[in-house]
Amino acid sequence: MPELAWLRRLVTGLAVVMGLGMVAVVAILWVRLAQPPLPELPPGLVLPGGTGAAAVTFARDWTVVVTDAGEILLYDRSGALRQRVLPGQ
Repeated sequence: MPELAWLRRLVTGLAVVMGLGMVAVVAILWVRLAQPPLPELPPGLVLPGGTGAAAVTFARDWTVVVTDAGEILLYDRSGALRQRVLPGQ
């Protein structure tokens, strides 16, 4: 009967490892989904015609938008366009 005792320990060990894995997955999801929401875009922020946003970054006093063409647009807190940086500059 030593084979049955070994099999029982093996099954118990696998169940414990599976339980710890489930706890880890739930903990990771809880930490990841509990992050604060992103800041709101300024209400006056309007992209120039024919451009799409590839990335948006929120700084303390600026909102930086990288367009799909690689252009960098800097907006102030009110959403007014303050600077444009064209690709290659």
